[in-house]
Amino acid sequence: MVSEGGRRRIVLPPAATWLGLVPPVVVAAVVSFVVWPGLMPDVGFWDTGEFQTVLPIMGTAHPTGYPTYVLTGFLVNLLLTPLGEPAFRMNVFSLLSVAVAAAVTTRLVTRLTDSRVIGMAAGLGLAATPIAWGLATHADPHTLHLAFVAILSAVLLRWEHGRRDHEATADRWLVVAAVVFALAAGNHSLTLLLAAPVGLYVLAVHPGIVRRPRLMATCAVALLATLVLVYLELPLRAGIFRAPLVYGRPDTWDGFWYVALAEQFRGALQDPLGELPRKISELAALSATQFGFLAPLIAVGFVATVVRHPRFALLTGSSMVITTIFNASYSNADIARYYLGPAFWAWTWLGILAGVIVEQVADLAVEGQGQPPPGAAVGSAAASSSPTGSRRPALVRALVAVGVAAVLLAPAAMDFTRRAETADRRRDTAARRWLNAALAEIEPGAVVVSWWSTSTALWYAQYVDGLRPDLTIIDDRTRLDLGYGEATDVIARFLGQRPVYVIRANNRDLGLVLEQYDLERLTVEPATNVYRVIGPRGTP
Repeated sequence: MVSEGGRRRIVLPPAATWLGLVPPVVVAAVVSFVVWPGLMPDVGFWDTGEFQTVLPIMGTAHPTGYPTYVLTGFLVNLLLTPLGEPAFRMNVFSLLSVAVAAAVTTRLVTRLTDSRVIGMAAGLGLAATPIAWGLATHADPHTLHLAFVAILSAVLLRWEHGRRDHEATADRWLVVAAVVFALAAGNHSLTLLLAAPVGLYVLAVHPGIVRRPRLMATCAVALLATLVLVYLELPLRAGIFRAPLVYGRPDTWDGFWYVALAEQFRGALQDPLGELPRKISELAALSATQFGFLAPLIAVGFVATVVRHPRFALLTGSSMVITTIFNASYSNADIARYYLGPAFWAWTWLGILAGVIVEQVADLAVEGQGQPPPGAAVGSAAASSSPTGSRRPALVRALVAVGVAAVLLAPAAMDFTRRAETADRRRDTAARRWLNAALAEIEPGAVVVSWWSTSTALWYAQYVDGLRPDLTIIDDRTRLDLGYGEATDVIARFLGQRPVYVIRANNRDLGLVLEQYDLERLTVEPATNVYRVIGPRGTP
């Protein structure tokens, strides 16, 4: 152990370098073992069904297109072929993403605290956080976003330590960080919120970078080239290499930017700095739900991070503030998914706080036993030559670390059963049962005027399972892209030529159809939300 700037740091011998990979691998294995039984076994509705369809066929998804997720998922689907159906493989992909995030968190916190035990506790704690555990059981790009945020943080920290240790090749890690940032941005646009924090961190670590145009240009080229290559998936798969399922018109200039910039969701961000008391109260409640009694310690952990790792505090603290303000002001479906990044940053702070506690308690314990604290001068030759005396500080520190790690994991342990039951999707076969019932009743050659929730499951059945190629599925998005008008206009276009079925999102939308057409509900459960169009209203 050496002293550096008043702070103790363990220097591992080269022979032990490979041992550093053991804790992350163990954490990833534990996470996979615990979450696996709760994986969703088959296709789902809503966005889950869309991603389970788009990834295996390398299609294009709804805004922002998620090209990194699509390309990575396509490869994962091929690699995991022995595991079962593509829908299940995409659910496994989410589990693997969370496992990778937990493993990287373990490595990152170990580097920040010099404690493998605390690092493992932080990694396991992140994976056991309800929002992370819940998303790990089914297809969702937010889990890959979590993995990228963790990887980006770890790479940036590695760059900082490389510069501190005067490594000749340290700046290569900054180029790697630029590539990771681009891949993360191609996966989820939440990454763009991290641009300013990353920039501030880079300037704090290396203020002289502004006088190194070659390094800055290399990073910029690496970032832009990666981003362009990733986003080429949209126009290529919507154009000359047409995929079976394409969202919008990303093969056109306007259509590409409509998808890539999420024009569809413009206006969802409302008054970011307004109603702060309400937003802070909701954030506090969310923190309590996710972290239990550790929630009040997150702020203390940030203070410890400012003291011990000020540059990392700048990176994570500014990222936390910007992301939480955005999330609290953004109106979308399941906004809790957007807090995976903040959960990761909070766990790094808790890990650093735990490291400080371990160090302080271990020093007090050793001093109380008459032993010099780690790094202090040895008072006698007898003490330094005693094997027992030399091992005692390390043993005390290890025991204290285990105790503190147990405290970090206590909320998850005490709430383990409820969290596991809440995240459990093993019995979620609703979409498959609905598909079996609906497809058995819908007539050959029919047109199905559907909406997002059921459209995604129908697409999976048709494009991935290869079932009912005779059907034409017209989603509300499809009718806009094809210029078909309203749902009633689509019915009018095909009625009399082909059987027409309709599925509507709510009673209001169904009522608009009933004003013009007589409908007959399917009687087979659970497909009773499917209606056959009999004819114009009042037709004998």
